[in-house]
Amino acid sequence: MNKVMKRTTWVVVWMLIYVVSPRAQSSESSPFSRLNSNAAFTVTAPLSTMGSYTTPTWGLVYGAGYNISKRHSVVGEVMWNRLYATSEALAPIRVTPQNNDINGHGNLVALTANYRLQLEGKVFGTYLIAGGGMYYREANLSQRVVVGDSVSCTPAWLWWGFTCQSGIVTSQQSLASSSSTAPGGNVGIGFTVRIPDSHYKFYVESRFHYATNRGVATATIPITVGVRF
Repeated sequence: MNKVMKRTTWVVVWMLIYVVSPRAQSSESSPFSRLNSNAAFTVTAPLSTMGSYTTPTWGLVYGAGYNISKRHSVVGEVMWNRLYATSEALAPIRVTPQNNDINGHGNLVALTANYRLQLEGKVFGTYLIAGGGMYYREANLSQRVVVGDSVSCTPAWLWWGFTCQSGIVTSQQSLASSSSTAPGGNVGIGFTVRIPDSHYKFYVESRFHYATNRGVATATIPITVGVRF
């Protein structure tokens, strides 16, 4: 793992050196546009406690913004991820009604405002991005579940939106779905490759997202592949 991290670090360093070098910047630059937008597909890894209750998943991103200069931009983005429940998330829910056919899923939608610092050559570029916004997360069960008495509270119950008191799930709750909206933030890095004779650019980005949603905090790293234009 350490060898992989060292190699990855050197690759990033050399890409940065190439991007900011006089040779990379000396070629004729493309026309400057004040507006920017992007569309992409994501493969997302859930982290921390959230990683116990939802599997790696997929989603979509769309953004649009304003270029203050060639290096500084602001971007508004909407990100949607589909959430699929793990067996660990469903285990206590299935025990209560003694029904192993209960399944669940959810959705994560983030609406964020971001600042982007970019360094670009004729072909290759890199950028740093960070921002914040609101994160909406919902969880849905395939059928309504009614909680009995003296059921021990675990984070899985909180994931589905149930409440607990003194280590016990509040009795007689009946839920099929729940949702939570909370503030959050993100930070990441990306790399771009310009399509020849075009203002379009392919990009690959990794960004960490965190939000304080009720019950279980949202923590994900989407790997994004898309096009900037």
